[in-house]
Amino acid sequence: MRKRWTLSLALGVIAVPALAQMGGDAAMRAALAPTGTLRAAFLATNPVQARVDPDSGEITGIVPDLAHELASRMDVDVAMNPIRGVPGVIEALRSGAADIGFLAYDPTRAEQVDFAQVYVLGHNSYLVRADSPIRTLEDADREGVRIGAREAVAVDLFLSRTIEHAELVHLPRTTTDTDAARMLLAGELDAYATNVQRLSAVTADEPRVRIVDGSLMSADQAIVVAQGNEAGVAYLNRFLDDARSSGLLQRIVGRYGLAGVEVAPPNMH
Repeated sequence: MRKRWTLSLALGVIAVPALAQMGGDAAMRAALAPTGTLRAAFLATNPVQARVDPDSGEITGIVPDLAHELASRMDVDVAMNPIRGVPGVIEALRSGAADIGFLAYDPTRAEQVDFAQVYVLGHNSYLVRADSPIRTLEDADREGVRIGAREAVAVDLFLSRTIEHAELVHLPRTTTDTDAARMLLAGELDAYATNVQRLSAVTADEPRVRIVDGSLMSADQAIVVAQGNEAGVAYLNRFLDDARSSGLLQRIVGRYGLAGVEVAPPNMH
């Protein structure tokens, strides 16, 4: 049976009963679901994590499937909280409004929350005009090239550290991929960096742009908890080890067929 999650507009979360399992670990519940509900915050606009249907409120994707499986092992309910930006996810954990969150690993974020190991890799590349002279990833890092990325997302943080010659344009977080494609076609940008799943959706509708071959970087998607929750990190790592070795994680990833997404090797970060 297909699992469904429905958005509660009044509460701002998605709540569903978890699959009851006998023998839930009390210590694990204390570390990860102290209220009796696993409250999970995720990035509502990142298709590598999940999709929220704007009409029905139905949530589908890797993140809700993982959260539901984790909750079922603790014999608790799960509440999914879709948040628009990384700062919101971090604040939900720091304030105690969420028990776990889903973010791509970055050293700057690791100063604010504690990361469990990475569960999937979401590869990133550049979108360019179809007639662009940029044919390889290396071609983009040249004088006079303007590379756009949404401010403070994983690829923007990566490019901020690694770009040597090109100009990095920090786009507002509200910039959509369609907006970025329009900027490319208008000559306002020469390249736009984001995950390959997003780029594939753009090229499916706009033949005047293309994706540069290769992986610019992988956004290493991980589960996070509030700083100091060492027990929570240990339980999450044990959960992910089991999900990986049993093939469950691969089945979840395969279920959605996301471009540029693959199961991460064990013990990343």
